[in-house]
Amino acid sequence: MKRSSGVLLPVFSLPSKYGCGTLGTEAKNFIDWLKDANQSYWQMLPINHTGFGDSPYCCYSSFAGNPIFVDLDLLKADGLITDEEINSLDWGAELSKIDYSVLIPNRKKLLSLAYERFVSLGKEINEFNSFKDAESRWLNPYASFMSEKEGNSEEYYKFVQYEFYKQWGKIKTYANEHGIKLIGDIPVYVPLDSADVNAEPEFFLLDKDGRPTLVAGVPPDYFNSEGQLWNNPLYNWQRLKEDGYGWWIRRIDGTLRLFDLVRIDHFRGFDSFWAVPYGEKNAINGSWMQGPGMDFVGVISGWFGGEHFIAEDLGTITDSVRAMLDASGFPGMKVLEFAFTEDMTSSYLPHNFNENCICYVGTHDNAPALGWADDDKDGDVKRACEYCGCDRNDINWGLIRCGMTSKANLFICQMQDLLGLGNEARTNTPGIVGGNWQWRLLPSQLDEELACKLSRITCLSGRK
Repeated sequence: MKRSSGVLLPVFSLPSKYGCGTLGTEAKNFIDWLKDANQSYWQMLPINHTGFGDSPYCCYSSFAGNPIFVDLDLLKADGLITDEEINSLDWGAELSKIDYSVLIPNRKKLLSLAYERFVSLGKEINEFNSFKDAESRWLNPYASFMSEKEGNSEEYYKFVQYEFYKQWGKIKTYANEHGIKLIGDIPVYVPLDSADVNAEPEFFLLDKDGRPTLVAGVPPDYFNSEGQLWNNPLYNWQRLKEDGYGWWIRRIDGTLRLFDLVRIDHFRGFDSFWAVPYGEKNAINGSWMQGPGMDFVGVISGWFGGEHFIAEDLGTITDSVRAMLDASGFPGMKVLEFAFTEDMTSSYLPHNFNENCICYVGTHDNAPALGWADDDKDGDVKRACEYCGCDRNDINWGLIRCGMTSKANLFICQMQDLLGLGNEARTNTPGIVGGNWQWRLLPSQLDEELACKLSRITCLSGRK
């Protein structure tokens, strides 16, 4: 990976008249803006069909795209829905926030109309059939699972995925042709309520009735004194190994067909993972269990090549986790908002980096820099200002310059930090259910002045 930089922005945060960001014109506009700003990467969150809590880390399938990202104007251009049908529905009053309670049912209404017209018009039937054949291994179980859950026909769900993948392919091609690579994200776990577990339960720790025996989470940490109880079923790593880790290979292969680079969430969980008895109210009473380690990591690295991965190595990091990361060769993550502790010895301080890492101001789980400054009670921000040569009101740009000029091969910042936004624009607060995954860009915020400012810093720090 050569020296470069990029921006973290979820697809749902793109501007749109219709409730949330999609794979249409505004996605292309953002790619154009990134190019103008001399950026090389667009990092996203997982793009799969979300389930409980609308979280991109809790999805009905590891392969199925989120139906809310299917662009309505593109469906209209194909003659599958009309302006009148689109405008007859309420898309929420506040442009800067997503209202999922309005968005999801209205999207389903339009996608159902589009499917009915698609069938009646008989257009693209050969392409649709080819898509179904090519993707049948995951598409058939997903469509069956969703049909049983929601009641629509299996062909409807296959049609929605056909439209998603068709639109995604055009965005991916457009991005790459304009010099922008896409970074995706693989959640380490999948939910119990998913097509993945439903179709292949033998790869998870379940009892004879299909209930988890142990569930995933993390112990008490920086974010939450009770830890985080994710409640995902844990993997049966012995059974996965017996299968040659084929389940994981298929999952990663599917993701790498959509992205140029993939961040593997909770990478430390492959060394050891926090296991909580099913039914616990929080994650305090868990214990560490041994993961597959390099036996698994070596397989995926050998299969795909290590240059395609970023390891999310945050959290409780032990010597064995560090050894696994070093052996993998994957770049880890350095988060500047974690760097400025009282003793100033953190490995997240830029002068302690090596080149093989990805530097972030903050991830989607962190507050934007100005929100971080408002919340600070430990003096971290004062030390950050001294280190970066900025004041508290300019801490976002101080951290951006600090990350840009660091030795890290790749620097990524949240769009919110480029815009100088605070906690009102936070993407996610870990451990809190509700109020997350809602922030959206306004069309006027992606302007030429901001692109020029980011471009100048990028060029000065040798990341063009």
